This record gives sequence, C-alpha cells and structure tokens, in this order.
Amino acid sequence: MDVTLENVTVVRGGRPVLDIRALSFLSGRTTAVFGPNGAGKSTLLRLIGGLERPRGGLVRIGGAAPGLLDGKPPRHAFAFQERVFLRGTVRRNLDLALDLHHVPPDERAVRIAEVAAELGIAAILDRPARQLSGGEAQRVNLARALALRAPVTLLDEPLSGIDRPARTHLLDDLPRWLATFATTTILVTHDREEAFRLADQLVVLVGGAVYAAGSKGAVFRDPRDPAVAELLGYTVLSCDGVRLGVPPGGFRIGAEQSPAFTLEVERVVDMGNHPHLLGRVGDVRVDIRLGPGEAVPAAGSRIGISATQHVSLR
Repeated sequence: MDVTLENVTVVRGGRPVLDIRALSFLSGRTTAVFGPNGAGKSTLLRLIGGLERPRGGLVRIGGAAPGLLDGKPPRHAFAFQERVFLRGTVRRNLDLALDLHHVPPDERAVRIAEVAAELGIAAILDRPARQLSGGEAQRVNLARALALRAPVTLLDEPLSGIDRPARTHLLDDLPRWLATFATTTILVTHDREEAFRLADQLVVLVGGAVYAAGSKGAVFRDPRDPAVAELLGYTVLSCDGVRLGVPPGGFRIGAEQSPAFTLEVERVVDMGNHPHLLGRVGDVRVDIRLGPGEAVPAAGSRIGISATQHVSLR
C-alpha cells in the first residue's frame, strides 16, 4: 500500500518541525527515514500512523487519510522506540494487540505461534513481559507489530537500546521477518548502517525537510548536498573552489593523483586487524584506513593524500 505526503507542515511552539512538499513511500518496499537527532523522523512516523495531525497538507495511505479515532481497524502496525508492555505474559501482550485490531481468537493463536517461531521467542511466550532482557524485549516489540500483518508497518528506531550482539543478530534477521510478515515498511533511524542493511529505499531528512529520496544506491552515489554527503559518511572538502565529497575508503596516501590534499597526521589508531590514520585537512577531519604493508606516518607529520573517488557537491 502506497503512502504519500503532500504539502505537510508541523509546527510546535512556533518552530517548524516538518515541511514536506511531496514524498511517497512505495508499496511493498522497506524505506528507511534517515537523519540526525531532531530531524523530525519520529514526528513523520506518527503522522503516517495517524497519531498526530499536520498543521497543513495531506497524508494518504492507499489513497485515504489515516483516521485517529474513526472506529475502524488501523491500516498500520506501529513498533515504538520505547518498548512498553502491560502486566502479564508475552503471549498476553501479543494477544491483546491482535484483539484490539479485531483479529478472531482462533486466528490470534495461529499468528502468535507463527511470529514466535520466526522471531525465536516461542520459549518466552509465558514469561512476564516486563522481565525480559533488552534483546528479548525488542524481539517481542517487533513481534507484536509484525503479527498484525498490516498493509503498512511503522518501526521507530527498531534496534535502539540493545547490546551489540543482540543488535547484530537483529540486523541479520529483521529483513527476513519483514519479507515474511510485512508489506510496506517505513522505519526511522539515525544510524547509517541500519538504514542500508534494513531498507531498499532511503529518505534523508534534515531539519524537517526532505534532502534526498530514492533507492539507497542512487542516494549514496549522488548525494549532491554537503549535509546529505556528511550523513552518508562522505568527507566534504574544497578544492580549487569546488566542494567535493569523498566516500569512505576514497582516500589513499600519496599526492600523485588529483585532487590532492595535505593531511596533518594527529594519531594512528590500531583497530586490531588494520590501522586507521586520523588527521586534518585544514579544519576537516579525515580518517584513512591503511592497507596491509602500508607505511604508518608519525603523529605530527604532514603527508600528501589523494581522493581516488569523489563526487561534486552543490
């Protein structure tokens, strides 16, 4: 089910929070809304979910505006960033969510069993929901949304607040779960790795405005705007009056190739299997991963570096 926004504005305390001229989320795709803290990502999700009203403009889900309290079952499933559970077991919490969406009792039991098996929570269904670990709670939070099998699934920072091993497993598993239980999925994140690992499409939101939208490959290869480039991990530099974005891995030591820069080495960090060279070109921080056998410059030295890959920015 497509989701579209037209001339949507949200203002709080006299300050604009969102100002979106036109934005579409494609049916059957997973789209990550990516941007820094305070960009308006969660507000956008709440608008799509019908939990807030815009000051102006239209939000349409499958051609219709989402109602707040229209007496009809919602056409979306929402997994909030804060994992809130009622008293009772995991099974009871999942069952209640389905009941509120008017799913018949027999079908509720089937859906709970299916989502529990797929998300690996079958063994904790009868455990008190408020006594789960962070990773378990996040799986249950996701299971509660995915069991709804809604036309639109909304995920607010789906991997926040959990330890690295649990996050690594969820990064691997979540795309498969979305393919199994969801159709159109919209998730918000401030983490670039999450956006690229989980989504097909990317929307870059900065200061409440859409700076880029499209397939993640197209957005990454042609960021155009310096703010977007920096969010995507590019190093932004000026050379002969032109602003350039150098992607991760786009520098090498040696100034034989243009564009070339002088790097003031600050320190070298041993990452275990490779060293990272940290320094500055003017006021811009630069991080270069050194390859096997490359000489390691001394801290405080000045060396030439080349941008072997770069894009021109506006």
